[in-house]
Amino acid sequence: MTIDLTSVQGKTALITGGSKGIGYGIAETLIAAGMNVVITARNEDQVKAATSSLSEKGSGKALGLVCDVRDLAAQQAVVKETLDTFSSLDVLIANAGVGAFAPVEDMDVDNWHKVIDTNLTGAFYSVKACVDALKASEGYVITISSLAGRNFFAGGAAYNASKFGLTGFTEAIMLDLRKHGIKVSTIMPGSVATYFNDHEPSDADAWKIQSEDIGKLVYDLLTMHPRTLPSRIEVRPSIPPSAR
Repeated sequence: MTIDLTSVQGKTALITGGSKGIGYGIAETLIAAGMNVVITARNEDQVKAATSSLSEKGSGKALGLVCDVRDLAAQQAVVKETLDTFSSLDVLIANAGVGAFAPVEDMDVDNWHKVIDTNLTGAFYSVKACVDALKASEGYVITISSLAGRNFFAGGAAYNASKFGLTGFTEAIMLDLRKHGIKVSTIMPGSVATYFNDHEPSDADAWKIQSEDIGKLVYDLLTMHPRTLPSRIEVRPSIPPSAR
């Protein structure tokens, strides 16, 4: 059977943390494929700039909304505006994430809560806000976890906890939601050239995964035959500096 690669055209994706980095790379790919994309982030200026840029990337339409994923009511308002604008919600990309790294004895309590509440509770709120709309569309949930969701490291207590939790959360809700026709996957990238943790991407990051690579991976998941579900995808640079 031939897979219909145009099947995403006209559908709508909500991407949290979509104003830059991995989220923006995914949005760019889906807009180019003819999907409507709603991006959210906390910084209004970045949301406006990203939405303007995305509107020039393809035939899909872009909508940018300011939202903190730690606020369930705000996420519910985003879903309502998405449905009012595009009539349906077909894909949730739970991408928003932050990092804070320190030995456990030095870990600031506020930073601990910021990481856990954004990376883990924020993903739960995202799914909670979207689940009824995704049931109606028999849609797709994709969370952006990390290889840090299975590989722990010193100084990573908060980040590891959030990503181990996100991976487990995603795999559990896959079992909850598949009876409603909703597919669920998690993508676990290694080193990606993004603005994460105040990093500024440069030519020195050319060996890393690029945000558009994750966008292509999301597109591949969305266009895969519905009988097949890659539930956990690990992705890493082909040749990191240590292997050169």
